[in-house]
Amino acid sequence: MSSNGFELPLRLLLAFRMLIDELHAELARQGHPDIRPMYGFVMQAIGPDGTTAVELGRALGVTKQAAGKTVDNLERIGYAERATDPRDSRRKLVRLTPHGMDALDRSARIFDTLRARWAAELGEDRLQALESDLRRMTPDNPWRLDIPGWFGAL
Repeated sequence: MSSNGFELPLRLLLAFRMLIDELHAELARQGHPDIRPMYGFVMQAIGPDGTTAVELGRALGVTKQAAGKTVDNLERIGYAERATDPRDSRRKLVRLTPHGMDALDRSARIFDTLRARWAAELGEDRLQALESDLRRMTPDNPWRLDIPGWFGAL
C-alpha cells in the first residue's frame, strides 16, 4: 500500500498525541488533573536543580516573559516555586515543588507502562525496530525542549 508523503509526519504526530493524551488521563487519575501537555516540557526544562526565567525561556525557545507566565501558572497550581538563588541573592530560581517532582516521577512510570502496552500490541521486536529506525532518522539528543517555541508560544 502506497502512502502520501504527508502521512508520515501526521502519523508520528498522532502517535505522539495519543501517548501524551493517555499520559495526562492517567496523571489526572493519579492526582495531577491540572497538568497540561506543555507543562511537561517546562517542568523538564526546570529540572531537579531549578533554573532562572531567562535560562528557562532559552531552553524552551520562548521569551523570558512567556516562560514567566507559564511559571506563574505552575506556581498557582502548586508545581513550581520561585526562590532566591543561594549562590547569588540577585538571581531568582524557578524550582519544582515536591508536587511537581511527583508529577515527573509518575510521568516516567506511566510512559514505561504505555511503552509496554505498545510492545504487547506490536511485539517487542517490532517496537524496538521502530525505536531504532527513529533514532537513526533523528538527532542523537531526543531531549529537545524548545517545542513550545517551535509551535509558536506557551
